[in-house]
Amino acid sequence: MTPLPAEKVLEAYYLEARCRLLDLAAILDRFDRGAGAPAMTEDPRVTRIRQGIAALLATPTREDRAETVQQIFSLEYDPSWKRPDPR
Repeated sequence: MTPLPAEKVLEAYYLEARCRLLDLAAILDRFDRGAGAPAMTEDPRVTRIRQGIAALLATPTREDRAETVQQIFSLEYDPSWKRPDPR
């Protein structure tokens, strides 16, 4: 499958990307205004959000940004996890 030209991707997804960035900024603003925010800065969830943002900014032309961010939010594999029962 041939990827879309960059210009078409930008035309198709610019407003969606803008919206998601504004949503994230608003969430972080609400977090920072919340009572106890300074004590929560070391919370692993906050750390992962910041790592995700840093990964997006680290190299502007990487093709594996989505995979990198997914890995930040994923648990390490544990061989002792229970396998689901078939339906």
